[in-house]
Amino acid sequence: MMEVITHALDHPIVPHLFTMGGVVIAFFAIARLLINKHQPGNTLAWLLVILLVPYLGAPLYYIFGGRKMRRLVARKSSVAPSFASFRPADMATLQLGPVRTLTASGTFPVNGNSVVFLETGEETFQLLEREILAAKSSIEIITFILARDETGKRIVALLAQRAREGIRVRLLLDAFGCLFSKYGFVDPIRKAGGEVGTFMPMVTFAFRHSANLRNHRKIAIFDQHTAFVGGHNLAKEYLGPKPWAKRWQDFGAIISGPAAAQLHEVFLADWAFATDQSLHELHKEALPLAQREEGNAVLQVVASGPDVAGDPLYEGLLSMIQEARHSIRIVTPYFIPDEVLFRSLMVRARAGIEVTLIVPARSNHPVTDLARRHYIRELRRAGANIRLYRPGMLHAKAMLIDNRIGVFGSANFDHRSLFVNFEIGVFVYSNPECEAMRTWIETLLPLCDLPASEKPRRKRLVSALAEDFARLLAPLL
Repeated sequence: MMEVITHALDHPIVPHLFTMGGVVIAFFAIARLLINKHQPGNTLAWLLVILLVPYLGAPLYYIFGGRKMRRLVARKSSVAPSFASFRPADMATLQLGPVRTLTASGTFPVNGNSVVFLETGEETFQLLEREILAAKSSIEIITFILARDETGKRIVALLAQRAREGIRVRLLLDAFGCLFSKYGFVDPIRKAGGEVGTFMPMVTFAFRHSANLRNHRKIAIFDQHTAFVGGHNLAKEYLGPKPWAKRWQDFGAIISGPAAAQLHEVFLADWAFATDQSLHELHKEALPLAQREEGNAVLQVVASGPDVAGDPLYEGLLSMIQEARHSIRIVTPYFIPDEVLFRSLMVRARAGIEVTLIVPARSNHPVTDLARRHYIRELRRAGANIRLYRPGMLHAKAMLIDNRIGVFGSANFDHRSLFVNFEIGVFVYSNPECEAMRTWIETLLPLCDLPASEKPRRKRLVSALAEDFARLLAPLL
């Protein structure tokens, strides 16, 4: 048998068949690449991989290269439930550039919210535990990471306890981020009567799934009325009952009011997609008293990703930068902007706008630190203030312009967050909340260093080559 196969492979036509096969595979991969309308840098990076190594590059693109899911965009409900009975944002707010930009995507600013910002992992854990224990009807959580550590174990135990007590518990885990915790680790919740869903299986033959499309949102909703949102995953690095020297610096908020109801809409749409449950039936569980005013904060919830037409979060950030008249402050763990965002920041810095960028001195992904060097170097030359957070990993994601418009949430300042992942952002238009964000950002500055002066490029050849290669891969990171 082996001799027959060997003889067949030796036939002169076989190499031609393999060549034709590679051409066909590459053709369809390139066609799909162009249809998906990636950013130019992302398209070029994938194009090179597919053309240079079609037998490897094309399958990798089919698995990891998707961006938008047309069927999901077409059938997914709006993230803006009716708030006809609530106070609308004032006319001055409605005329802001970011508000108009985001409203065009179908989401609207809502008044009547209370906001408590979360600045430490200990505070976040204590308040999260409090809300889990205080919930009267439902607990619904999306997380990118649920770790098998003491923090993850405590949260699983609490959720299982509340499920046994008759509270409806739903936990939605990303299949990649929770690779080692989505099975037996969360069985206590299932056995107690709670529900656990998995978002986007890593290996699947279903056309609607892609290993590349990760749910990076972090949202917890209690009784459909109070929501946690921000950058905190459910792991010791992000939060815990006691201080820990290696804990990351993160940022988020507890929101009560109409914006929390909007965040609940995001959860329901994600849950329905991941579990194949009827979104219509899920909406029947709505609590009439859940949608009520709690304060005076004006917020706009923006979901972005494969399930949303266009790139509203990216467009909102771009509109904020263009709206700035005095200052732009960005806090992010990874800074790999696309060309439009990058050039917009460069122009604002050269125009005399105070541009401040705070990033970790060393992030948990060295390749992204290499990739960001070019952007940081050019921004410094344009007059921007670059600050390197030195105590440890900075995982917070926020931007504030002129101390009057802010945004925070789950999205990093990179290609993956802005164009690929399922993300969530909360835009802030009320003065007290923007002032609170300004105060928090200023507490970071004394903990930061200035970047060291870089050696001439000719004296750092190896480092320069590594930097250029990382920047070439940046659209895929």
